[in-house]
Amino acid sequence: MSTTTQIETIELAGTKKGTISIANITEPYGAGTHEVTSIGISLVGDDIEWKVHIPKQNIDQVIEALQKAK
Repeated sequence: MSTTTQIETIELAGTKKGTISIANITEPYGAGTHEVTSIGISLVGDDIEWKVHIPKQNIDQVIEALQKAK
């Protein structure tokens, strides 16, 4: 059974109510699956329109790539 732990919610720039939601999810795809960090985007603050799951093992690489993008 998966467990979601909300980490942070950030205001989405350029929107009135949009948010970026960051959470950790244990066993996201069923028993024995590896933990992921979920990044969700909502344009109006309600339903998440886009979501990505990043395996914990890849977070450092993703941060490095995002720093380059910045």
